Amino acid sequence: MSQAPSEENCLIEPLIDAISGKWKLLIIYWLSQETSRFNQLQRNLGKITHRTLTRQLNEMQEAGFVSRKDFQTIPPHVEYSLTPFGESLIPLLQVMHDWAATNADKLSVPKSTDGE
Repeated sequence: MSQAPSEENCLIEPLIDAISGKWKLLIIYWLSQETSRFNQLQRNLGKITHRTLTRQLNEMQEAGFVSRKDFQTIPPHVEYSLTPFGESLIPLLQVMHDWAATNADKLSVPKSTDGE
């Protein structure tokens, strides 16, 4: 990077706002693996609450990262997948994964006990 961006033109801020939080990047990861139903996503994510997952998926739909397909059946069948816009985040996740793998011994990750 040549110089630090000024506050007025920091393009990273909207991205951080869109993907911030404990769960969104993990949701993107799991949806990059396969289209998933709600309960499968919840199992993959572990300790996320139903309410939190619902809120995170809704926010990610509004941002254009996630698509929700309702099959209009009884019992309900709804699947979530990444949109092309959401898929465009996968290389970013790969770079973050590679960095974390390289620096794992330097990272101190506090354990959270809540669903947030």
